[in-house]
Amino acid sequence: MNRKALVTCVVIFGLAAAGRASAQDDEQYAAVAFLVLRDYNGKPVKNASVIMHPVSKKGKQKNSGLQLKTNTDGKTSFDGIPYGPLRVQVLAQGFQTFGEDYDVNKPDIEITIKLKRPQGQYSIYEDHPEAKKDETKPPEKSDPKGPEQKPQ
Repeated sequence: MNRKALVTCVVIFGLAAAGRASAQDDEQYAAVAFLVLRDYNGKPVKNASVIMHPVSKKGKQKNSGLQLKTNTDGKTSFDGIPYGPLRVQVLAQGFQTFGEDYDVNKPDIEITIKLKRPQGQYSIYEDHPEAKKDETKPPEKSDPKGPEQKPQ
């Protein structure tokens, strides 16, 4: 009896694994090509890191990911990205970090990313002429009770 139950379990698990494998074969994949350019002059950014993370249906980033590097023309590509949401981050020295979600829904996708220079940081310790519109002192408030009187 135990041997018969064991054989039945092996057959059931084998069929389940075969069904899962065939379901994965039906999943569609895309070829994604990236072009990373400088925002201010349109020249390519070489050696930029392009990081791709699949995103769940709830919008949460999955643990798996893939990192690519751009060539001297600012291009990189990968064939085999599953259809669905994809979070793309681009990092390059001397540029702001770029991040955006894309929907992979066709076999070939070309994504152009324009990186911006870093912005200056705002400091309260520096002079800001645009903030100095009116530097006049407000009038001093008078005491509503009138002048103070000494107790007698």
